[in-house]
Order: sequence, then C-alpha cells, then structure tokens
Amino acid sequence: MSTETPIAELSFEQALKELEQVVGKLEQGEVALDQSIDLYERGAALKKHCEARLKAAEARVEQIRLSENGTPQGTQPFDAG
Repeated sequence: MSTETPIAELSFEQALKELEQVVGKLEQGEVALDQSIDLYERGAALKKHCEARLKAAEARVEQIRLSENGTPQGTQPFDAG
C-alpha cells in the first residue's frame, strides 16, 4: 500500500471517500488476511484524519464573531497548537 497518497495530504472529502472504499472492501471479505490488516490500519488512520479535520472546522466556526445585529463580523484565527 506504499503507492497511496499520504493521509496528511488528503482533504476531508478525499479521506472520507477513501475510508468508504476501505470499508467496502473489508465488508466484501474477499481480500487476504494481510491485506485486510493493512486496509484496517489505513482505515483507522483515515478515520482519525477525518475526525481531526472536522474538529478543526468546528473550532473555526466557533471563532466566528457576531455583531450586535446578529450578522457575522469576522473570524479569529484558530490556533490548533
């Protein structure tokens, strides 16, 4: 599985699509045990990546400030560190 794009370089949408493909392959049960383990490990890493991207997006949304009349006033940068 060394020819795959590094997970850190995937967008949320790309990672989610690949995760769905991994789950589909595992559910079919037609892959060898070693490949199943590799797929499971990749799937777990993809899931973690998707969760992190969602958490970062939620934090950015929470940073949106509203003016007194309820309209967005701007955002504050999110510091993930």
